[in-house]
Amino acid sequence: MNTIGEYLSLKEFESIIFGNTKINISKIVLDRVNESFDFLKEFSKNKIIYGVNTGFGPMAQYRIKDEDQIQLQYNLIRSHSSGTGKPLNPVLVKAAILARLNTLSLGNSGVHPSVIHLMKDFINKDITPLIFEHGGVGASGDLVQLSHLALTLIGEGEVFYKGERKSTKEVFEIENLSPIQVEIREGLALINGTSVMTGIGVVNVHHANKLLDWSLKFSCTINELVQAYDDHFSEELNQTKRHKGQREVAARMRQNLSDSTLIRKREDHLYTGENTQEIFKEKVQEYYSLRCVPQILGPILETINNVGSILEDEFNSANDNPIIDVKNKHVYHGGNFHGDYISLEMDKLKIVVTKLTMLAERQLNYLLNSKINEILPPFVNLGTLGFNFGMQGVQFTATSTTAENQMLSNPMYVHSIPNNNDNQDIVSMGTNAAVITAKVIENSFEVLAIELITIVQAIDYLEQKDQISSVSKKIYDDIRAIIPKFKEDQVMYPFVQKVKDYLINN
Repeated sequence: MNTIGEYLSLKEFESIIFGNTKINISKIVLDRVNESFDFLKEFSKNKIIYGVNTGFGPMAQYRIKDEDQIQLQYNLIRSHSSGTGKPLNPVLVKAAILARLNTLSLGNSGVHPSVIHLMKDFINKDITPLIFEHGGVGASGDLVQLSHLALTLIGEGEVFYKGERKSTKEVFEIENLSPIQVEIREGLALINGTSVMTGIGVVNVHHANKLLDWSLKFSCTINELVQAYDDHFSEELNQTKRHKGQREVAARMRQNLSDSTLIRKREDHLYTGENTQEIFKEKVQEYYSLRCVPQILGPILETINNVGSILEDEFNSANDNPIIDVKNKHVYHGGNFHGDYISLEMDKLKIVVTKLTMLAERQLNYLLNSKINEILPPFVNLGTLGFNFGMQGVQFTATSTTAENQMLSNPMYVHSIPNNNDNQDIVSMGTNAAVITAKVIENSFEVLAIELITIVQAIDYLEQKDQISSVSKKIYDDIRAIIPKFKEDQVMYPFVQKVKDYLINN
């Protein structure tokens, strides 16, 4: 069980989201939150505090009467619950709740402890609010998407519960939960932050790491299939480059291939004998998609790690406005809600995932093109050439999906559009960036699924299943338990979906 409000690592965050680890709130955290709430309530008397006794955004010049201040918070939540498009996956929403809960627990937001308790219950009971993809510009944080979260905390709106979309009121009755009673600034504190883009970002990093691991393993297996030389992933060669990512990828390749009987040593073949041929029958070097794997996946690995580090900083930070500082007895107005950090990192992440997809597509093309691999039939067709099609049909899907990723990898970070009567005159588009990155990642799993089916078909054609490394053999056996070796033409979409699910869940 994890305790919220203390420093939460990326690994701990992922264990709550993907491992269903339950969370608790320590007395220290509750006391800190309560102290922040009490301080703000007392401090705001006879002072002008944004969002407490003023309107919002460009309407901040208007004072709100004392008797209207609570209703103001409800008005804010309801009016900004205006998202459209597809509902976000419940896993993404759960991550957003956790990110918001962690920042509210820092004691810089002035919320009542009841907010903390109910958000904890949402996570532990897997209650995920209905939040839509579209709506946030990521400047005052994820105003629209977080409003849909806040809407359910006040007992309104809809949630996903046990796989079904239900009214919040109905689920509260089932689970014996009560909505929060909005106090001095719960509305603003709940919606004014970067937690949706951050939560989506954490899920994206989790899946990007899986994609990287699969891509590395598939690259190793293809090197086995063609009986490549080992020097391109050798320690000696890769140590001459100072990049940590390249060195780590090469090291993982050596580990994965350590018990393969197919990988060859250059000195045993090209560095021995008289070597008098004018035209070499043996390939001197492999194509770049096989030989440059450390140099291609290395920067992808480093980028994923760097993105994860930024996300960890963000969900352990206060991203409200204003910031409540109990220690110094002050309330500071600023822009911690601005999502540029996350927007930029999501753009970086989708660029490198797109490059990973491109690598998979080129490796797939290598396997399917008999003229360049010179060891496999066209389209790895195990049936009758001309009569059967092998993997020909699904290559179109892989190529099309890779092209979509290339288009989607254009940055959101530089697509600011002023809005809110030009109060928000430069915005981050961070939530859009995070949502698009999730789409790029899903596309990549589809391309890698097609590549993997092709790899296992190739292993069967070459009769190499007893010669490949134990890592490759484990993958081969897993896939063959899902789909059989096929010579006759098959309806391919169920196979692709099953392998995609395998890649996501393993």
